[in-house]
Amino acid sequence: MKLRNFLVVFFAVAGSYASFAQSNLLNAKTPAEIGKKTAAQMNADNDKPLPYGYVHDRDILMGKAIWEIIDLDERVNFPLYYPIDSVNIGSDRRSLFDVLLKGIRSGRITEVYTDDYFTNKKTLKDMSSSFTYIDTTQAGRDEINTYYDDYFPKAKTVKKKVNGKWVTETVPGTPTKVLDPQYIDKRELTGIDISGYKIKGYWYFDKRQGELKYRMLGICPVSPEAREIGNENADVIELFWVYFPSIRNVLHESKAFNDKNSAMPLTFDHLLNARRFSAVIYKEENVYGDRKIEEYMKENSQMQLLESERVKEKIRNFEQDMWNY
Repeated sequence: MKLRNFLVVFFAVAGSYASFAQSNLLNAKTPAEIGKKTAAQMNADNDKPLPYGYVHDRDILMGKAIWEIIDLDERVNFPLYYPIDSVNIGSDRRSLFDVLLKGIRSGRITEVYTDDYFTNKKTLKDMSSSFTYIDTTQAGRDEINTYYDDYFPKAKTVKKKVNGKWVTETVPGTPTKVLDPQYIDKRELTGIDISGYKIKGYWYFDKRQGELKYRMLGICPVSPEAREIGNENADVIELFWVYFPSIRNVLHESKAFNDKNSAMPLTFDHLLNARRFSAVIYKEENVYGDRKIEEYMKENSQMQLLESERVKEKIRNFEQDMWNY
């Protein structure tokens, strides 16, 4: 009887996860019905992200803030990067950057900051220069210089009668030409331009549970500015920092691709909280004002990686030492 109940629960959960991929896929009679949930499915989909348990400050025996960078060139991190073209893939999947940007534009994500200490808030207007770059091409400048008077005609002086008196007034000229769009260089930052994510997290030893745990605090996409798109030598910048606990509902509603079973996609909230990604530590909380590893291991990438591993092992060893008597 217990086994039967377990199987019923298992298949019910599996069925609810399957509905996340492409709802009504096997029951649709036309392609337009694919992705539309039935009334029963909508009533059953009352899922929310798994809430964090309350942790009292006195229960934290040891804690340390750690900053890491996720390189999207690594294959294990592809679920955060793809799909780069979310319009033509025929599903509701989006890249993590598209999910974050859509949430900011819609107003669902409001805890957006300029720094990783979450002190100064950042608005979409503040980020517009990083997301969009508009300029005139060289051919467009040549076109304007050739027909300058047509694009920027000189002002004219006209006389008109005001209150019985003639007055002279300067009227701006009317352009006879409008610059063709082919002469406009417009670049917009999209998911394909994101090179990685910086994350801030907190490792702590919970003495009540007797184990080492991790809590993500912030996430930040990094990429070149829109003006530098296409430049291989362009420096990447931090676009914005988002306080992670405030966006869990948004991330839970968005699904990442599961290579092993497309019928059971992962939510971005699950993927990030479960640390199903590869990351390298680039900074730890320290007495030197939280300086980065590259600031004291300069111009030596191998030593920086070794230092990153040393910091990681230092945290792991603390948990191991707790069980040595």
